[in-house]
Amino acid sequence: MDIRDFIDNSILKPHKTKREVEEFVLRSADIGFKAVCLNPCHVRLASEIAGSRIRICSVVGFPLGANAKEVKIHEAVRAVRDGAHEVDMVMNVSAFKSGNYRAVREEIRAVVRETGTATVKVIVETCYLTDEEKARAVEVCLEGGADFIKTSTGFGPGGATVEDVKLFKKVGGGRIKVKAAGGIRDLKTAIAMIEAGADRIGTSSGFEIYRESLAQKKHLEEGK
Repeated sequence: MDIRDFIDNSILKPHKTKREVEEFVLRSADIGFKAVCLNPCHVRLASEIAGSRIRICSVVGFPLGANAKEVKIHEAVRAVRDGAHEVDMVMNVSAFKSGNYRAVREEIRAVVRETGTATVKVIVETCYLTDEEKARAVEVCLEGGADFIKTSTGFGPGGATVEDVKLFKKVGGGRIKVKAAGGIRDLKTAIAMIEAGADRIGTSSGFEIYRESLAQKKHLEEGK
């Protein structure tokens, strides 16, 4: 297993400068991560400097998911126009927990429709959901046409857990992919998520995790 094939290396803190973003994107591309995940204002920059070498992912409605549907659609369409290959949109958690599944489903469906061939991942913020709601979220994401269901923004009070990844995989039954994100800062945790069924890992610690994987590989080779 090559850990790089799973990592969406993320730089989402609001204080990151243009230079920091450039360095992060170029280094991520050089290493060969699956994607680099950024705030919408940095998508065009990332696309211009490395869009042909790494998949560009933009967050949408981030981190609260509380924007109006039309705003999320515009943000997603603009991100794709600026060069994003993928969109990680935060669902309307309030609407979902209020039982308005139709509104959430239609919002997802609209973003999927308007972004064309872009990969759409829906962040459901599991820390606010019961297990029953998590299972329902999988179905709503499927009904909306999403490619992935994603555990967390990393900005809430809780992040990804092995249990939630397993739940998503069980309910999804191979119909939707799973992205684990939030609190994944080391190789051990990343591998645990992958073994539980995660297809992608969202992390701001991609460089550190990759460095760990290289050290582990070297150790194993020296032990032969």
